[in-house]
Amino acid sequence: MTRPITRRGFMKGGALALVGTSAIPSFLTRSVMAEATTAAANHKKLVVLFQRGAADGLNIVVPYREKNYYAMRPSIAIRPEEVLDLDGFFGLHPAMASLKPLYDQGHLAVVHAAGSPDMSRSHFDAQDSMESGTPGIRTTQDGWLNRALAAEHTASSPFRAVALGPQVPRTLAGAVPAIAVNNLRDFSVGGSGPQASPISNAFQAMYDSSSDAMLHGTGRETFEAVKMLRAADPAKYRPAAGVHYPQTAFGNSLRQVAQLMKANLGVEAAFADIGGWDTHQNQGNCRGQLANRLTEFSDSIAAFWRDMGDEAGNITLVTMSEFGRTARQNGTGGTDHGHANVMFVLGGEVKGGKVYGRWPGLSNEQLNEGRDLSVTTDFRVVLGEAASRTLGCGQLDRIFPGAGVRRSDFVGVLG
Repeated sequence: MTRPITRRGFMKGGALALVGTSAIPSFLTRSVMAEATTAAANHKKLVVLFQRGAADGLNIVVPYREKNYYAMRPSIAIRPEEVLDLDGFFGLHPAMASLKPLYDQGHLAVVHAAGSPDMSRSHFDAQDSMESGTPGIRTTQDGWLNRALAAEHTASSPFRAVALGPQVPRTLAGAVPAIAVNNLRDFSVGGSGPQASPISNAFQAMYDSSSDAMLHGTGRETFEAVKMLRAADPAKYRPAAGVHYPQTAFGNSLRQVAQLMKANLGVEAAFADIGGWDTHQNQGNCRGQLANRLTEFSDSIAAFWRDMGDEAGNITLVTMSEFGRTARQNGTGGTDHGHANVMFVLGGEVKGGKVYGRWPGLSNEQLNEGRDLSVTTDFRVVLGEAASRTLGCGQLDRIFPGAGVRRSDFVGVLG
């Protein structure tokens, strides 16, 4: 038998699923609705994408003029005639053809040999280091992107910080309220008739009849914020003409990021991730496991960029992965956990069409610990430049405490 929905039961369970936030207090404690409909139009937006599993940067942006690259990867290397040339030395994996026009147009930049000074080869520890922004310090409670937002001191919206997924990621943990949304179609209340869910009807009824401050006063922001999103009618969203997102979880995430941003709900920072990069076996070369993942990754990003239209000029998108992979392939046609990697930066103010960073080389004596691409650009320098130029937060020591990141360290990827 279906149990009746009570206020206590709804606030304990239903609201968490409804608004997708990790904790109700973080969503209810601010009166922000006056600014919510205009914040996104007046602020630039930062999108952070995490490639979980340690992507193979050497086969993503290929140093095809490095002889040792081919000596170390006899069966998985991308041949010179297969790469999508970038600058005569580096080339994109052929599965990333959808991003090549963005590079040629000057919107997409590459930062190679980027990574963390933390030498851990543990996925969990390395991801924690990059998401917290404090490599080697395991006690940090919040994430670098949350601290970047906290340093702004600007008017806020309930949708200021959004993650696409089942929970708020480490990157967005902290004092600034952030919400996690699996599916925008489930993020709604109100309505009537056969299409309205029991939770929607129950919440509407409780809101109308209750005098509890949880549902009135500060609770009003919760209800009104959800009504804002409902007004955008998630079920009827259509991307821009000619734009087709991959029918995958990652493609759907970026589709929903575009929808939130185009609805002018005040989004300033959005986060999404994509797994499947841990290619220990049967990695493949221009075809295979890695190529399939790169096609989904690239096509989703390219669709998002086209979908945003004129608004793409206000966006900076940056990608990251916890570490790269070994320079040499292993005995099972794959690669193992490495060190330096590649980051992409896409945006309206990006000085693209260029590969940034100091290339350390792939000669045996140049490899980190004799096995990996060496880090020459700290990932925090790239993220710091993106946060500073996009969100306007100049207090780099607050974003990356103890790192000593300075503006003079920026690689110059953003104007």
